[in-house]
Amino acid sequence: MSITRTDVERIVRDVLMVQMGGNGSVVPATKPNPLVVNISARHCHLTQEHVEILFGKGHQLTPKKWLYQEGYFAAEETVAIVGPRRRMLPEVRVLGPCRGDSQVELAFTDSISLGLDLPVRISGDVKGSAAALLVGPVGSLELSQGVIRAMRHVHMNPAEMAFYGVKNGDAMHLRIESPSCTTVLENLKVRGGDDKIKLEVHLDTDEGNAVDLEHATKVELLKAVDCACHKH
Repeated sequence: MSITRTDVERIVRDVLMVQMGGNGSVVPATKPNPLVVNISARHCHLTQEHVEILFGKGHQLTPKKWLYQEGYFAAEETVAIVGPRRRMLPEVRVLGPCRGDSQVELAFTDSISLGLDLPVRISGDVKGSAAALLVGPVGSLELSQGVIRAMRHVHMNPAEMAFYGVKNGDAMHLRIESPSCTTVLENLKVRGGDDKIKLEVHLDTDEGNAVDLEHATKVELLKAVDCACHKH
């Protein structure tokens, strides 16, 4: 049995009517969590093996403060990051839980201080990134790669991606209104997760200071095509 163009058009109309609630008005996706924008200060993630090298055999990370995303925490433990020419950042916070690969996330100012040329990467994309020495209270280790500048990004669960009409890996823009300056930060990478993920933007310290995030009166996520700066 062949399907005619008329059949196809009828099927499309039926699907659209379901999605539009049958009355010509689009049914909105579930309203997302409130938009939270946080500064992600310099920090590192460690494997359990590296935790034990730096802090002692059998050592477990101790939660100091639970983070906005469920199950993640800032640990009591800190390490020193040593770059070329022995330049050092002391007391860089470790975040938990442990990961499969160790990674250090720094801001541009930090990279200048350490004398490192850091690539801008999404967390976990460390291949070919910078090296550094990590020093803990018990031991030290040389990371051959894993030191990056974290790309600004927004965490979303499936319902939130549907609400904004985006998918994992897409780019969005963040508009920040504050008394001193109103700014649009372009190309936040969408990081899709499961239903437990809450809507949250992560900026590094340099970015947060540049837009005066502390005094922001309004923050808004925009699809790249909707950003006024792209309209002529």
